Amino acid sequence: MIVLYSTGCPKCKVLKEKLAQSNVSYKEINDVKEMEAKGIDAVPVLEVDGNMLDFINAVKWVNARNTVAN
Repeated sequence: MIVLYSTGCPKCKVLKEKLAQSNVSYKEINDVKEMEAKGIDAVPVLEVDGNMLDFINAVKWVNARNTVAN
């Protein structure tokens, strides 16, 4: 399961666009209290199979998926 923790910030929007362009389905969580409970102190964070990826690593993950798909 893929979960995007987002507040709608500019980086969040960039990551959402990249996910959409790559046809990656995900659940989006905007609840700050839930993010804090998971130890998230900066967004966006992409959770992929239990692994928490910050913005840079999330973008790398999406780009790697695109490379494999092509």
